[in-house]
Amino acid sequence: MVMGVVVIGNGQSSPRLLSICRPHARATSSSRLTKLPRRWLNPHFAPLRLGIFSLRCSLSNTDVGNSVAANEVHDDITSLDSNCSVPIVHLMSDSLETEGLNLLVGVTDIDTILTALPVLSEEEQNAIAATPAHPSGLYALYASCLAGNLVEQLWNFAWPAAIALIHPSLLPVAFMSFCAKLAVIAGGPLVGKLMDHFPRVPAYNCLTIVQVAAQLLSVGMIIHAHTVQPPSVSSVLVQPWFAVLVIALAVERLSGLALGVAMERDWVVLLAGANRPVALAQANAVLSRIDLICEIAGASLFGVFLSKYEPVTCLKLAASLMIRSLPVVVVLTWLTNKLSAGVLDRAKCPQAGCRCLSAGSILHTGNILARSIEAIKHGWLEYIQQPVLPASLAYVLLYFNVVLAPGGLMTAFLTQHGLDPSIIGGFSGLCAFMGVAATFVSAKMVERLGILKAGAAGLIFHASLLTIAVAVYWSGALSQKIPLVFFLCLIVLSRLGHMSYDVVGAQILQTGIPASKANLIGVTEVSFASLAESVMLGVAIIANDVSHFGFLAMLSLLSVVGAACLYCRWLKNPTEIQRSLFSLEPRFS
Repeated sequence: MVMGVVVIGNGQSSPRLLSICRPHARATSSSRLTKLPRRWLNPHFAPLRLGIFSLRCSLSNTDVGNSVAANEVHDDITSLDSNCSVPIVHLMSDSLETEGLNLLVGVTDIDTILTALPVLSEEEQNAIAATPAHPSGLYALYASCLAGNLVEQLWNFAWPAAIALIHPSLLPVAFMSFCAKLAVIAGGPLVGKLMDHFPRVPAYNCLTIVQVAAQLLSVGMIIHAHTVQPPSVSSVLVQPWFAVLVIALAVERLSGLALGVAMERDWVVLLAGANRPVALAQANAVLSRIDLICEIAGASLFGVFLSKYEPVTCLKLAASLMIRSLPVVVVLTWLTNKLSAGVLDRAKCPQAGCRCLSAGSILHTGNILARSIEAIKHGWLEYIQQPVLPASLAYVLLYFNVVLAPGGLMTAFLTQHGLDPSIIGGFSGLCAFMGVAATFVSAKMVERLGILKAGAAGLIFHASLLTIAVAVYWSGALSQKIPLVFFLCLIVLSRLGHMSYDVVGAQILQTGIPASKANLIGVTEVSFASLAESVMLGVAIIANDVSHFGFLAMLSLLSVVGAACLYCRWLKNPTEIQRSLFSLEPRFS
């Protein structure tokens, strides 16, 4: 006797029919199991409710009733096709399982089915890991970063130069920088929380407009200051335009940092792919490369302006560039989302148990100060509880190094030693170009060593060269030209390790921080880094004599060595959460 059975499963996909023709029990030696399509082995196409089956049977003999439970007739018979000419029955689960087991007896094709699953080779896996998920969207993101960062880096060089031309004192610039860092420390977590609760593209465009508006307001205040110059530096600090300038600069810095965190910690992960480490490392390297190139180009461009035109004319040219770049950045931001098939519109919180607040619930509050303090506490708490905290703390410790790095303190130290200004400028330029080189090196390091070992290599290289540089300083030979040049070359080479970890550390945080908290934790990290830098600047203000440079250099070296030791200890003794996050890494697997 022959029995034809069709099983229909209820699932999300369209019903799939499996026809099984089974001879009588006396002819089991010739029975065969029809070979299933390969996609039936994919759990994605499996029915969701395997315990509920409806059965249509076309029987050629009535004695088959002994093998099925015909007494359980489905109540919803009218909902089925009217073409079925036989009763619709339910099979008992034990009967169905028994039939299924009997069908597998003597089957020879099942092993062939299971072994026919496609397995990617190592070369194919590496190719996928190095291919971005949305390459067109990444290119639009690069163009947007280039347009925005060029103006931002130009302004970062323009405002200190323009303020310094008002009065020959470092106090106004130092006071404005200190207030900007305080604004980042206090307001960073709040802005990060708002960025996490708002849609990505509208929030980014809104902050871009706020940043450009703050820059234009600052330009207006500085132009006004150049028209009415106060007689003393103390009178500068009490001028109304100076107070407005301080507030505008704080808002501009806070907006710029939030925009950078959104790009580096959230957007690039979605566009490159969180599960494609090589592509993500290359994208991070390109973003760092763009930032460094814009830093060099922005300073050079405004420097050329100052050499040819008056300061007021240069500020007007800078304002014109800001206004023209704004629509370009907005359009490129929209194009980034368009070319990536709307991936930036993806929700930041999981659907189950999502506690994200709406925009109205965040802004509608009776006590803004209390809510701000609560947001800051929440940001610090989330930062401390992140699974990759040691890697982030190592990044923060590097910001204590404000002496053995290109900056104001190093420039003042070299000037006191009577070094030629061209050599000082060449030192700063080489440090910037070394950062560009580090973006190429870091991508290769991630590809060869993995993310975690690449970070350790960068920190160890940075700490080793700075140790030699401090030893050269304490040898007392810097009064001679050759040891001084060797000292500077060591610092330049050490920037290769520093910038390599800057790129790799960003990818570690991208991997370990959930998307729903990327902006909050990222901006809070920047706040801690600003706090570290402010502490070292305060120590430098107290020990402001050049003879204390060795003491400041030793503090900077200890911070870098501490960062390397902290990171290596974390790499040696990971937690279970860290093992799960970096399960593909050779060290954590």
